[in-house]
Amino acid sequence: MTTPQEALEGRWPDNKKAAFVVTVGFEAELSVLAAAPDAVDRAKSLSVGQYGGTRGVDRLLKELARTGTKATWFIPGANLVTYQGQVESVLRAGHELGNMGWALEDMGAQSLAEQLDSIGRAQNVFEERLGVRPVGFRAGRGSYAASLPEELLGRGFTWSSSWHGDDLPHFHAGSASALVEVPRHHELDDYPYFVFNLDPPIPNGSPRIASSREVLRNWILEFDAYRAEGLCFVLTLHPEIIATPGRIGMLRAFMDHVHSHEDIWHATGSEVAQWWRQTASPNTPDHPAEIFHALTREGNPA
Repeated sequence: MTTPQEALEGRWPDNKKAAFVVTVGFEAELSVLAAAPDAVDRAKSLSVGQYGGTRGVDRLLKELARTGTKATWFIPGANLVTYQGQVESVLRAGHELGNMGWALEDMGAQSLAEQLDSIGRAQNVFEERLGVRPVGFRAGRGSYAASLPEELLGRGFTWSSSWHGDDLPHFHAGSASALVEVPRHHELDDYPYFVFNLDPPIPNGSPRIASSREVLRNWILEFDAYRAEGLCFVLTLHPEIIATPGRIGMLRAFMDHVHSHEDIWHATGSEVAQWWRQTASPNTPDHPAEIFHALTREGNPA
C-alpha cells in the first residue's frame, strides 16, 4: 500500500514537499475605479490606490529581494502606461510579468471579442514598451467566457491564475496540451482582509479592517496545511495594500516562516505551469474543470 508521503514524491522538482508562488496584482487606482466608477473625480479615494505606485512597489520589491523571492506580477495594460517606471523596476528585479487585461473591466459584462480585445491591447503595450509578451493571464473582475482559455492558448498564453476550484494546478479540460490553471484562493489574498479603508467605503457597507496579527496567523495555518498535503500555495499581494510600513512587517514575518522550511519549491507561475505540463496527467473526468467545460459545450448556462 502506498503511503501518503510516497504518493507525494515526484509531484514537485527535486522531491520538494510543496510549491510556493507569490503573485502580485498591481492594480493601483484601477481597483477603486472598478468598484466605484463615480470615484473618478474623488482624489482622496483614488490616492488609496495610487499609494501602490508611489510607495508600495518599491517597498514590496525590497521585501521580495530580501529573501530572493521571484514573483509573478499581473499588471493591467493601463497601469503599465501610467506607471511604466515602476513596472520597469519590477522587470529589472527579475520578476515575471503577467497580463491582467487593460483596465480591470468587468469581464462578465463583456463579449468574448471584447475580452480578447482588452487582453490583446495590454499584450501589445507590454511588447511595445518593454519588449516582452507575458504568457500568464489573470482575470481582474468578473467571469470570462467559457472559450477564453482555448483562445488564450492560441494567442501564445500557456497558463492562467483566475479560478479557485483546486489546491493544485490543472488543465483547462480536454488534454495535457490545454491551458494550465494555477488556482488561487481568497483567503491567501491580502485584498479581502485589508481593502476596507475608504471613506465613504468602497464597496458600500464594507466592514472594518482585519487584524494583521490574525491575517498572519491565517496564512501560516494555511501554509502549514498546504505543506503537509504537498499542495501549491499561491499568495496574492497588492502593493497598495500589503506594502504599508506595518503590513510589510507582517509579510516579512510570513516569508520568514515559509523560508524556514527547506523542502519548499519557490517558483513563478510560469515555472509551476511548465512543470505541471511536463509531468502531470490530464484531468480526471470528474475534475471540476472537465465538468464545467462539458456543460458549457452542451450549451448549459453554467
